[in-house]
Amino acid sequence: MTPNSRPLSPHLQIYRPQLTSLLSILHRVTGFALSFGVIALVLWLLALSVGGEFLSNIHSFWGSIFGKFFLLGWTFCFSYHFFNGIRHLSWDVGLGLEIVTVYKSGWTVITLSGISTLFIFWLTGGF
Repeated sequence: MTPNSRPLSPHLQIYRPQLTSLLSILHRVTGFALSFGVIALVLWLLALSVGGEFLSNIHSFWGSIFGKFFLLGWTFCFSYHFFNGIRHLSWDVGLGLEIVTVYKSGWTVITLSGISTLFIFWLTGGF
């Protein structure tokens, strides 16, 4: 077979997005975004150890609208990645693999992530 005569597999342009594919992509994206949150956490810990003006600048950044938006997004990423990770662990032991259960658990992960993000942000005084 020549390379041009091989059949091509349908790609994202052919398939319509499904909840399962979107949640899988979101799990990867939130995992990547958590790395930026870890960098921010390390900077904050560094500011705590140094103190002075650096700590003051970090605290004023976290108090700004952009800083609060970053913290809200990072909290959502953490919550979503946590709950979806539990979902994946249940799949690893063979639980919840039926298509109906997969969709129910997907919506549950989204709901729990949103509720826990708002609760954590409210509890810590983010609003």
